Parts: sequence; C-alpha cells; structure tokens
Amino acid sequence: MTDDDFLAHRFETHRPHLRAVAHRMLGSAAEAEDAVQEAWFRLNRTGAEDIGNLGGWLTTVVGRVCLDMLRTRTSRAEQPLEPDAPVPAADTPDPEQDALLADSVGVALLVVLDTLTPAERLAFVLHDLFAVPFEEVGEIVGRSPAAARQLASRARRRVQGAPAPDADEVRRRRREVADAFLAATREGDFEALVGVLDPDVVARSEAGVTTGALAVAKGATSFASVARIARPALVDGRIGIAVVVDGRVERTLAFTFVRERIAVIDIVTEPARVAESDVRLL
Repeated sequence: MTDDDFLAHRFETHRPHLRAVAHRMLGSAAEAEDAVQEAWFRLNRTGAEDIGNLGGWLTTVVGRVCLDMLRTRTSRAEQPLEPDAPVPAADTPDPEQDALLADSVGVALLVVLDTLTPAERLAFVLHDLFAVPFEEVGEIVGRSPAAARQLASRARRRVQGAPAPDADEVRRRRREVADAFLAATREGDFEALVGVLDPDVVARSEAGVTTGALAVAKGATSFASVARIARPALVDGRIGIAVVVDGRVERTLAFTFVRERIAVIDIVTEPARVAESDVRLL
C-alpha cells in the first residue's frame, strides 16, 4: 500500500462522521458531500505526518468549510459578541428540557436553522449534537470559548422556542423506539436496527465514536447476549437502556432522538461514571 493509499484509507474511516457533521450543519446532502470532499483535498495537500489527532483535525476543517459555505449563503450580518460576556446559568437545560429538545431537534432545525447566524449554527451543531468542546468551536469561528458557549446558548434558546410535540406523546414514541431497538438487538435483527436509527446516528463511548446507521447497527448486533439482561430505563432524564447484573447497573445507553429515530447513543461502561448516573428502570 502506497502512502497515498494509506492516507486515503485513514480518511475513509472518518468520512461517515464528517458527512454527519456537515449534513447537520448545512441541511443538504449534496453540500455535505462537497464539504467532506474539500476536507479531503486539504488533507491531501497537507499530509497527515504532523497531525496528532486526525479525526479532530478533519472535524475542524469540515466545520470551517461549512462555516464559509453558510456565510456565502446569506448576507445576514452577525452581531458581535463580547468575548467575556457571561452566560446565564438558566441557559443550561435540565435533563427534562434536554429530552424534549432532543426529540424536537429534527423538526426544529428545519425551521430554525435559517434564522441563526452561521456562527450560531456551527456552535449549536458541533457542541450540542457532536459534543465538540467549546475551545475547539471557538477556534473554528475565531471567538473565545466563552463567546462560543454564548453562540450555542443563543441557538439553543431558539430551538427550544420552536413548536414542540406534546410531552406525553414524545415520551411514548421514544419508549416505543427504545423498545424496538432493544428487541432488535436481542434478536440480532440487523434490518430492524437500521430501521430505528437515524442514517447519521452517532454512538459515543469511552472506546471512541462510531457514526452511520450501518456501522452502529453492526456494532449493536454484537451486543445481543448483553441485551438479554438489559432493561428500558431513564438515564439522566433521557430514554435509554440499562444493563443490570445482580441488581446493579453495569452499563447504560442514553438515546437522543431526531424525527422518531435514534440519532445519538451515549454509552457508559466505566463503573465510576455509571455510578454517577441517575438511572431509573422502566
């Protein structure tokens, strides 16, 4: 394998994640592909020899490309932020608000994203949907971490203000999807798993990040034996799954939903982190 082939192979392992980020940023599959392809061109020109964290570097590049694309899309001027402006504590959602916000994100984004400035849009998507630290978001938009936090906070308030479905109906639908995920995992039903996952689903754990419905479903099928002792649960206010052994929770999966599909799976297996979680079996 040549050096060029090796670089291309490394890039392809990150492509699903980059496509998911760009798609959420731009709302267009075609534009997302263009942004990812531009990231490849830049990597090919730069080389990976001096890049310590290739995934982080590529996410930053895609973020900057998307930001440029958004800015050329609109002539709307951005309001300057004070770098050290305080962010009110009330801007941080509690677990119940997070659960409702997560379910309305898909519909709300369609309506709200076009009302956000490009920087607000990028900060919200990268931090709230892909857990990129504000330090890295700030570097992409050319602001301090505090200013990046405020950008995301502004965007979050607008998304929260978008029309949301009835809370009881939201919980019922979430529980049905979680039950279907658990049943499909227990049976090793690959097609059923793909059916309840968002195409750009992101699974995050201590071991790393997996993106894309096919990759996440493949990983979930290997979870079949453990799934037999798993139960639906509320994990820090979010519908999810808890693996219980001898009456003790040993693993949690917390779901974020977009358009009635699972879009983010946060997996915790480290005992100390599991112990800190608020888990309520359903």
